[in-house]
Amino acid sequence: MSDRLAVRKTYKLFIGGAFPRSESGRSYPVHDAKGRFVANASQASRKDARDAVTAARKAFGGWSGRTAYNRGQILYRVAEMLEGRRDQFADELRRAGASKQAAAAEVDAAVDRWVWYAGWADKLSAVAGASNPVSGPFFNFSTPEPAGVVAVVAPDSPLLGLVSVVAPVIVSGNTCVVIASEPAPLPAITLAEVLATSDLPGGVVNLLTGRRAEIAPWLASHMDVNGIDLTGAAADHVRGLEEAAAGNLKRVLRPGKDAWTDDPGTARMTAFLETKTVWHPVGV
Repeated sequence: MSDRLAVRKTYKLFIGGAFPRSESGRSYPVHDAKGRFVANASQASRKDARDAVTAARKAFGGWSGRTAYNRGQILYRVAEMLEGRRDQFADELRRAGASKQAAAAEVDAAVDRWVWYAGWADKLSAVAGASNPVSGPFFNFSTPEPAGVVAVVAPDSPLLGLVSVVAPVIVSGNTCVVIASEPAPLPAITLAEVLATSDLPGGVVNLLTGRRAEIAPWLASHMDVNGIDLTGAAADHVRGLEEAAAGNLKRVLRPGKDAWTDDPGTARMTAFLETKTVWHPVGV
């Protein structure tokens, strides 16, 4: 029997491509499905949320300026990295209460979901945009553009649900600040390790763990956040978050159909797009 001490994993936040502890120094215990202690997760504060928004805004210009094809390549690379760590993710999902078979199926579905959205990267503009018929010697084009920084309240499906709300936000060029599942945050930080070691630029995805009721209102009212996805918000908090989001006319995606259905559709990709219409004279 080895007398080595186990090197236990420290679960931190993911902000700007780095893994800081919460500036508040707080953490909260995470338990498995049987109530046994698993780890301490960082409990993000208002300051952490502001730092994450700043990182997302800083990354927005570079990420939105990349070609759609390149964004698709990067999302596919994330899928590759996730596939390579599938056993680790399956172990964490089992600790959260999934059976061995269900955990393996969820990891496979999460990988497939990344690939699905990666394939949409260079096709979305053709579906969401248009060439409009007009009277006169002009070309008239409507093209979709990313809204900017999007806050996401992730659902309690700790991997597939998380991927299903993050991937559609970033595939179109947005950056995001995500509040992970409160009771099961550990797969989110492991996913952050995948993102950090893929080709995704720092700040495109920022992951916070902690109390949704504490963090979400600050993101909903933040004047440099352009949209908010309330998929994982508690029903009795939705109205208050919508009212806070009205301060700068954020786009709001309300809770509705589960984000991890077999057919995710395009609605989540187009929810945080803006349409620019351009007129151009026809050349002689």
